[in-house]
Amino acid sequence: MPQYPDPQAGQPPLPQVPPAPAGSESLADGEWHRLHPLTPLFKGGLVLIIVAGLVLNSFRDRLIYWAVSLVAPRELDDDAIDYAAADPVDWVLSNNLILVALLVVLGVLIVLLVAFWLVWRFQEFRISDEHVEVRKGIIFRSQRRAPLDRVQGVNLTRPFPARLIGMAKLEVVGAGTDANVPLEYLSTTKAETVRADILRLASGARAAREARQRGDSPQARTSATTMRSQLVDSMNGGVNGLIGGVDLNDVAPESVVKIPTGRLVGSQLLAGVLWLVFFMAILAVTLAFAVPAILSDGEPDSWIGVLAIVLGMGVPFVIAAVAITWAQISKSLRYSIAPTPDGVRITYGLFTTVTETIPPGRIFAVEVTQSLLWRPFGWWTIKINRMSGKSLSQQQSGSAQQFNIVLPVGKRADVERVLGLILPDMPAGDHPLVWEHGILGPQSGDPYQVLQKRGWWRRPFSWKRHGFAVTDFAVIMRRGNFWQKLAVFPLARQQGVSAAQGPIDRAQRLAALKVHSVTGPVLGDVVGIESVELTAAVDDISRRAAAAAGRDHSHRWAQDAAHESSA
Repeated sequence: MPQYPDPQAGQPPLPQVPPAPAGSESLADGEWHRLHPLTPLFKGGLVLIIVAGLVLNSFRDRLIYWAVSLVAPRELDDDAIDYAAADPVDWVLSNNLILVALLVVLGVLIVLLVAFWLVWRFQEFRISDEHVEVRKGIIFRSQRRAPLDRVQGVNLTRPFPARLIGMAKLEVVGAGTDANVPLEYLSTTKAETVRADILRLASGARAAREARQRGDSPQARTSATTMRSQLVDSMNGGVNGLIGGVDLNDVAPESVVKIPTGRLVGSQLLAGVLWLVFFMAILAVTLAFAVPAILSDGEPDSWIGVLAIVLGMGVPFVIAAVAITWAQISKSLRYSIAPTPDGVRITYGLFTTVTETIPPGRIFAVEVTQSLLWRPFGWWTIKINRMSGKSLSQQQSGSAQQFNIVLPVGKRADVERVLGLILPDMPAGDHPLVWEHGILGPQSGDPYQVLQKRGWWRRPFSWKRHGFAVTDFAVIMRRGNFWQKLAVFPLARQQGVSAAQGPIDRAQRLAALKVHSVTGPVLGDVVGIESVELTAAVDDISRRAAAAAGRDHSHRWAQDAAHESSA
């Protein structure tokens, strides 16, 4: 029987949250602080690129004329020369307005610098004992606030341009829709310190504030020195982060779960094959209807129409399949998951690196999935339901869905280790229900309540596997045959449970069970269960869920750890 790793045994003890690095101070002091000085440049960079593109487009003809004049001056005719003479630059030169033009350009740069400085000057954040707040705006002011006791996690994102100079974007994930509070941008070192402060305060350990450095406040320093030191430190941190990686300072190396690059690329290529087969099926159906109609005319050039359809649809389909596969590979490269004192830390991404820390008690459902193509290799993926602070439409994007994947691809040992990290309080007695009877089941002596044989038509290929089991810890659901799935819904964080029975179900004395969770990829539905047994199961789940919620204190994990250490 597999034993999931116990964070308190068999592994090195988890390190404590380190104090603030030398030369920096904790920002969880209730005072307002400013973001990185280059924040306006990165947030307004798209506007600058658009403006630069418009300027280059205005001078396009002049640049072409200048390049041709260097390579083949004899090829220029009189019309081209006259056309170039009408260029705005030539007009400025011919009218001796060079000084005026330079003053105008200098004035525009000064205006941009002043605007960037004002944007940076009026955007601040603070971390108090109760909230994380951000306020910004010059004319129209706005302020966002996230209560610390409602924090569901802290995500650290490093877009590739920002990584080059050691900057990162911090996002505090709230419990409601559109409740996230972004801090963009901070130096990487400062962002990691702020993340540790937020998670420590959210854990309930509000007294653990000794990392705050005493002395003069940042506002009392010379602004030029502060800005210069921030830029130098962030540049050094960016180079080191690109070479050696980041976010491993407070993690025991033996506890880190990583994915070999070959396995990751191979698994995504297999998924890309499915997309390619799907697109080719659409192309085949189109050709099956279009080719007879085109060839029925008997024209000798009819093959051109067929070729146009093949190229017009086939090439975009192939490009789409390659793009989807590459996007998944680039997002999942450099993946690692490790336990930290503040929860499970997941890092992934090749160019844009994302680091998310999920505190204990913030995972509402876990699902282990294996597709048919992965079965010969013994690969599995793990997804979770968690509060993301995003609306339903925002959660449909690929970047948002990536936050629900905690293991892109892994073998059995990886799955067991990750399950031990994200479900550390699962009793040892539930392990056989998860692996032997759940992921690998059904087996002899199956303890699951399964879909009845008379309702096989609801799940014709997986009715023998389709079912659920209830323990004091969770509702465990087993589904699928081609895509085998095993879902775990911890009762302490269950949102509700319900039973449904339609007219056909009533005639067959069957019913469906639904465990309600937060919005996410893990669904809590099973169908075709004996109605009498399901009614009893709903009452049993409700009773166990109330007891589990009373025992659960994972949302105050640091307080519990401090209590255990003092006992």
